Amino acid sequence: MTYNCFKVEIADHVAHIQLKRPDELNTMTRDFWNELPEIVNDINDNARARVIVISSTGRHFSAGMDLSVFTSPTAGAGGEKVEAGRQRHMLRDWVKTLQGSFSCLDDARMPTLVAIQGGCIGGAVDLISACDIRYASADSFFCIQEINIGMTADVGTFPRLCHLIPQGWVRELAYTGRRLPAAKAKEIGLVNEVFASHEDMLAAVMETAREIAAKSPLAVAGSKVMINYARDHSVADALDYIATWQAGMYHPTDMMEAFAAKADKRDGEFADIQPLRKKM
Repeated sequence: MTYNCFKVEIADHVAHIQLKRPDELNTMTRDFWNELPEIVNDINDNARARVIVISSTGRHFSAGMDLSVFTSPTAGAGGEKVEAGRQRHMLRDWVKTLQGSFSCLDDARMPTLVAIQGGCIGGAVDLISACDIRYASADSFFCIQEINIGMTADVGTFPRLCHLIPQGWVRELAYTGRRLPAAKAKEIGLVNEVFASHEDMLAAVMETAREIAAKSPLAVAGSKVMINYARDHSVADALDYIATWQAGMYHPTDMMEAFAAKADKRDGEFADIQPLRKKM
């Protein structure tokens, strides 16, 4: 399928989703917000890959929300004026719709890796915060741009970024709108690694994705569920949930294959996770 904002390729159990509007700095148009969840949910629901990699093209990963998206979402379907209380309700629904476009990355059963070059600005910080693992090229920088245009970031930066880096850094970036360079982003734990070039980064990220894809997909999916649950709950609750999950999801066939593959010095051969059942 052809998309306006993305190029999608799937090979070796890895889905590569590429932003493809470099001349427009890969800004997030209305098409972007509709296409990304459509792509990710299709991969997830139909088990089309074991890992998702998101990368971009051109000088910058993304300059964030396109100005066209800032036009008021609070007019009626026919353009008629809506009273103030209903406008606020419509705006809340609109923001939650945008949030869902990135939450699908957090909710996907397979890990999501993101490779960032150049500017990662505004809404792009919301996007990369929803991914499992982040990598950056040396020229990259991160900016919570919303404060610079008189608004509060609302699509996912704060709920997720506070779990990724110290709150002092979240607050400094949010209050000042300063740029966080790649080296400092690695130092405080926002990205796992910084690479000299975009090409070096993408090669390394795809290699990591293929390494993950070679593991038991069920075990990888279970690990993501457990990590996300532990992030959002107490230690006691997480331990209890992990015990319950393991009792129901433990798959001895995959473990036996992992041991056999190691003994034979070969890659394991594991069954994919199953597509999700469609609603009747």
